Amino acid sequence: MADKEPQQPEELPIVLVHRLPSFKIPSDPSFRDQLRSQFHMLDPHESPEPYDSFLARHAPFIRVLMTIGPSPISAEFLERLPVLELIVATSSGLNHIDLPACWSRGIVVTNASLAFAEDVADCAVGLLIDVLRRISAADRFVRGRLWPVKENYPLGFKLGGKRVGIVGLGSIGSEVAKRLLAFGCTIAYTSRNKKQSVSFPFYANVRDLAANSDVLVLCCAQTKETYHMINKDVMVALGKDGVIINVGRGSLINEKELVQCLMGGDMGGAGLDVYENEPNVPKELFGLDNVVLSPHCAVMTPESFEALDQLIVINLKAFFSNKPLVSVVSKE
Repeated sequence: MADKEPQQPEELPIVLVHRLPSFKIPSDPSFRDQLRSQFHMLDPHESPEPYDSFLARHAPFIRVLMTIGPSPISAEFLERLPVLELIVATSSGLNHIDLPACWSRGIVVTNASLAFAEDVADCAVGLLIDVLRRISAADRFVRGRLWPVKENYPLGFKLGGKRVGIVGLGSIGSEVAKRLLAFGCTIAYTSRNKKQSVSFPFYANVRDLAANSDVLVLCCAQTKETYHMINKDVMVALGKDGVIINVGRGSLINEKELVQCLMGGDMGGAGLDVYENEPNVPKELFGLDNVVLSPHCAVMTPESFEALDQLIVINLKAFFSNKPLVSVVSKE
């Protein structure tokens, strides 16, 4: 009997790694090994071949792209990938991706919102409690040895009973709502469209939402439509005791007008994790005890990154197995 031909190993499905040279594939070795054991990860920046030549040679075979961090994906770049069907983003925000160009080509985009939602929501609620109860300011008061001198510390404000308006009721906004309901807050929201699956009051624009809220929590994406959507008009509508929490994108807020309203006493406070010109923060905010600042770290937990690793692998395996994707970015 003739010997059987040795079986050739099955070729791994191809995934293009799209990143700026300064960005790397998430650094957990076990995650990198898991990716490379199941997929042929094409990284132009790891090849001695010039980038354009590398991309042109592989483009006819690239159906999936994994983008690392905020690496730009323009309509022009997409034209270089004629058979692309899926972009797996490792970030929650997608302002670096030309989504209309993707959708016009039928390219599906997934993001990290599902992986990051719980920890970003925790951070949003933490910022809100800190602003209302003046926790960071109280810490500075004690450490500065002012307690024996001034004795009485200013009153804070109760969270329960606050009317909270959520701007963007997606994965993160929904988790924020769930947490604040447990504190006894009432929830309303604005979004691109009214969501039939929720019973919270819906406002078609952010100004009307602000006029009927004590707090605005910003969880939406940055787009041309949402750029500077929180302006002086919205802040005035929110009122002198109103608080803004931003865990979305810095450019959702007109920062100059925010500074003016806070300095002028036209707002109650703000909790900010994101800024217009990171890492630069308006210096006027540093001396305000009713403002809490954090360095764009709402997602920075090991649990978030572990969940992201799992989400990436789930979506890549699902695509190549013709199974449903998760955390798909909606056109709505």
